[in-house]
Amino acid sequence: MLWSLAPLALWLFILALHRVLPARDVAGYVKDASGEKLRYRLNGLFVFFLTVAAWAAACHFGLLRWDALYVYRWELAVGACVLGLIFSAAIVLPAPPVKGLLADFYLGRMPNPQWQRIDAKMALYLVGATVLELNLLSFAAFHRAKYADDPSPGVLLYVGLFSFFLCEYLFFEEVHLYTYDFMAERVGFKLGWGCLVFYPSFYGVGLWTTADLPNPHTPAPLLVLSTVVFFTGWALSRGANLQKFTFKRNPEAKAFGVLNPRPLSANGRHVLTGGFWGLSRHVNYLGEVLMACGLALSLGYPTHLGPWLYPLYYVALLVPRQLDDDRRCAEKYGPLWDEYKRLVPYRIIPFIY
Repeated sequence: MLWSLAPLALWLFILALHRVLPARDVAGYVKDASGEKLRYRLNGLFVFFLTVAAWAAACHFGLLRWDALYVYRWELAVGACVLGLIFSAAIVLPAPPVKGLLADFYLGRMPNPQWQRIDAKMALYLVGATVLELNLLSFAAFHRAKYADDPSPGVLLYVGLFSFFLCEYLFFEEVHLYTYDFMAERVGFKLGWGCLVFYPSFYGVGLWTTADLPNPHTPAPLLVLSTVVFFTGWALSRGANLQKFTFKRNPEAKAFGVLNPRPLSANGRHVLTGGFWGLSRHVNYLGEVLMACGLALSLGYPTHLGPWLYPLYYVALLVPRQLDDDRRCAEKYGPLWDEYKRLVPYRIIPFIY
């Protein structure tokens, strides 16, 4: 029972740090009902490192086991699941209806709730990323303790790559204020339960399913390949999002000083067609899938289903999102979007799809 309530204590600890620690105050892309841009407190990386340091200190001084989050993973997941459902109901049900009850519960009713300068979306992603990092470190500690004489280097690589992914996500917090999640999604079960439960529990499914397996003695070339695949995906995803961020702030600026935006413009609207966005209409989604594939390969069990559940999830998530995003863009840009589709015919994978 105690471990089932532990997620709530951890969430509150992270939120308290987010609220009291110094933060950058920035304006996002989304506007409120009065036309003013919403403002955000950004201190995610600071909160992330301080939480990890506090966890490590608790383990070092014997207050927690290093592998506790692995040993009690099912109790923690069940507790988080119930608490995530309660949060979803609490944030959805009091708000005015948008569609039917089931659709509202899943997708949410409020687009950008904020309380005393804490933005719900920013806080949810921060909690999810930080708890995921703690899970990864604890799962790796379990593997290291069980196979002290012959630990898998793939586990270390997996945790290293994933930790890089989480750190750079929080480093570029401001960039994500210009992405689909903040511009289009509402806060309901999908985002609330997804960040509080699914994100920290499922994203590390590769290590969840292999931490108790012995060192597969993965050939070094496969470890190198997994790293190359991961960073290729990262370059596509981060590069595309940074280029869009640059473009939305200054449509005439060259991203990274070299990529010409080549915008299509009409009636005060602009569509980016150069650089990464000339490869495919959602090239950043390809990057996300490649990163997930690199992580799956790094563990050295390419024939096991568990590590591949993460990239398969991204395919299931991003293909429908791409269709919805295309629909929204067609409504927003009209003929301008038709011209962009003519110039950039590929949806996600250049020359293939």
